Formats: sequence, C-alpha cells, structure tokens
Amino acid sequence: MTSTYQAVVRTDSVIRALVPEDLADVLEMEVRSYSHPWSEAVFRDCFRPDYRLYACDCGAALGGYAIVAYLFDEAHLLNLCVPPERRREGVGRQLLRYLIARAAHEGMKQALLEVRVSNLSAIALYESEGFRGIGRRPGYYPAADGREDASVMAIDLCVI
Repeated sequence: MTSTYQAVVRTDSVIRALVPEDLADVLEMEVRSYSHPWSEAVFRDCFRPDYRLYACDCGAALGGYAIVAYLFDEAHLLNLCVPPERRREGVGRQLLRYLIARAAHEGMKQALLEVRVSNLSAIALYESEGFRGIGRRPGYYPAADGREDASVMAIDLCVI
C-alpha cells in the first residue's frame, strides 16, 4: 500500500553521525515528541560499535535523529524522531532513506522496526518506503491508559 504523503524536499539538510555533544538537543526533542521519552542513560548506551546513530542537521538546528541497532544481518530501527515543528518537511523520510541505504551498504539483509499502532502517519511513511507489516507485539509500548500494541514492520534490503 502506497501513501499519498507528499514531503517537502529539503535542500538545507545534511545527515551525519549523531555524537554525544548532540544529547542536550536530542533529549529536548525526545521530551517534546514522546509521551514516554528515552532517558539520557538509554541514549548514552547507544554509543557502541553495533549501533548506528544519525542526526539530520537542518540549517542551524538539529531536525531529527535515528538510532539503529545491528545484529548479525539485521538493522533494527529503534528510534526515529522528528520534532513536531519539523514534521511533514521530509526530514523523517530523508533519515529513513539514509539509514536503509547505509544498512544495505554495510551488508544488512533486512531492516525492521516497531511502531505504535496509533501512529498512522509513521506507518504511512514506512509503507511508502517499502516496509510491510509482519506482526504485532501486544502491549509493547507504555501508554497513558496502560499499554499500546506495536506493529512490527520490515523491509528486505537485498533487493534495494
């Protein structure tokens, strides 16, 4: 299923490695973007050889970030965040395309992710980039009224 989502093409953005010096901006963005944000300790634990951390610089500001864990031949997208004021500008799509290309280049055979079943805009983005639903994780995410299911999505990278 392909989305009718039309992103603005950004010409002022650059994808680069996320570095520890970015954490203040990342944590501020995380708190504004999620009801249950990751802690600084969780982010610090991601700076390791089997993870890939990406930042999208949009002009003078951090416009988003992505955290990907590599395990054997699989890239697991753990966190893709774009702050509310930057959504629908193409930042998330740019980050997603970049991390998929890098994972394929580094020999990963598949990328997968979990997304809240209520996050229809993220699901539409992932589907429009070739991800397909492969399962569901009941009660995976904390929610205000208990727990929320996750949709598990994947894309084969060997055909990209």
